[in-house]
Amino acid sequence: MHQPYYKNLLTQASDLPWVRLHGIKDYLDMVQLLEKFPKIKQTFNVVPSLFEQVEDYNMGRVKDTYLELSKKPAIELTRSDKEFILSNFFSINKERVIATFPRYYELYTRKHRGLEFSTQDYLDLQLCFNLAWIDPSFRRNIPELKKIMLKERFFSEEDKQVALDKQLEILKGIIPAYRLFKENNRIEISVTPYYHPILPLLCSTNVAKEANKKTLLPKEEFSFPQDAGEHIKSAVEFYKQRFETAPLGMWPSEEAVSEHILPFIIESGIEWIVADEAILFKSLKIKKRDTKLLYQPHLLKRKGGALNIVFRDRNLSDLIGFTYHKMKEVDAVNDFMAHLENINKAFKGKDILVTIAMDGENAWEYFRNDGHDFLELFYNRISETDFVRTTTVSEYLQKNPAKLEIKRLSAGSWIYGEFGKWIGNPYKVKAWEWLTLARKALAKIKDPSELALKQMYILEGSDWFWWYGEDPDGSFDRLFRMHLNNFYQLIDHKAPDYLKDPLTP
Repeated sequence: MHQPYYKNLLTQASDLPWVRLHGIKDYLDMVQLLEKFPKIKQTFNVVPSLFEQVEDYNMGRVKDTYLELSKKPAIELTRSDKEFILSNFFSINKERVIATFPRYYELYTRKHRGLEFSTQDYLDLQLCFNLAWIDPSFRRNIPELKKIMLKERFFSEEDKQVALDKQLEILKGIIPAYRLFKENNRIEISVTPYYHPILPLLCSTNVAKEANKKTLLPKEEFSFPQDAGEHIKSAVEFYKQRFETAPLGMWPSEEAVSEHILPFIIESGIEWIVADEAILFKSLKIKKRDTKLLYQPHLLKRKGGALNIVFRDRNLSDLIGFTYHKMKEVDAVNDFMAHLENINKAFKGKDILVTIAMDGENAWEYFRNDGHDFLELFYNRISETDFVRTTTVSEYLQKNPAKLEIKRLSAGSWIYGEFGKWIGNPYKVKAWEWLTLARKALAKIKDPSELALKQMYILEGSDWFWWYGEDPDGSFDRLFRMHLNNFYQLIDHKAPDYLKDPLTP
């Protein structure tokens, strides 16, 4: 579960609502769904900077532009408010979501036909947008929301306020639910380095060449391995404060790994990590996919200690993440079960570990009913079959210690076993150069404030670099430059003039 850090540290404002909206659509229902399926065990991965932002909403510590405009009575909306709402309040999957709300779809077509919106139209749009993002299970099971759904149109300001209040109630339920399921031994919770950085690139941007010799590098190397250590250390501490125990597992951001990051992870007390199968085969210098090696844990014995590593089955993970939403649920589940049956036949009943690791939020928006129909059928089939048992990673490792060692872990991520998604084009490279100048300025300050350090760690997050050169509306470029401008203000330096203009055209 992951979202980048959206909040402006100086104003407490967030111009993008995705923590709140994914919070009400994905984070709580994904774990609550397991109540129906007592045989299903899962490992959920959380990013501390995401949970920190969820807590900001719970404590009223963030000003969400979308939420403020949702609260505003429709009759009081200014011209610019209306323009913003028309531009942004259809930001959800058109086929799977908007088309299932008759009134929402009517407003969508009205906008695209260039027709005028009445005050009631704006009010209905405010509500439809916020209602559509709430998970279908909550819309069905919370009586107040169910009542609004039955109304369908001509909503009142009171209806809208009810929906917004329920959103915040759902957000407040997320962390307690994870804690409860963990205490009841239904799930394991692993953690990601605090602000979701690409750890190997924090150690050295030159590591990108190790994964792909053709990678375009910045003019000056970014090399602050101590920051990688701090992201890991602070994530473990955050976890302990919320869950009262230390985490056993870590999902390195984007499954990006290298030898350089292992000492920090081992020192933190983490016992296992997960990476993509491409890293396994690169590490063992094997060109042909070998599931005998893939379907078991491996050991990384190093000077400071030992660390287990499991590798995800990319094919099976990607089927759920990118393919099955195009199929009928029963066909998708049948296809997946057939893959598992073939694996079982190939291994003749041996005890093997097949790891499915994937994005916990974005996939479901493309499925019907936010993925519930698929997941319920899938969990039911898994629960009934006699040759598959779900397990948490730590539970499996207790009974099946790793037997094979990896002497040197290759550098790379889940995307093609390299780092091109974060450092591959001229815009990404320029962003790293800007970051290097800022980090070196910080290094010259004797006692930087905690807020300046926090701002730097936010800037080291992966998402800004992911989107550079591919940012559809420039929002991530604006966020990166906002965070950089704030950083220079926090260290009492004049912000460079280049931050005034977009990096990407």
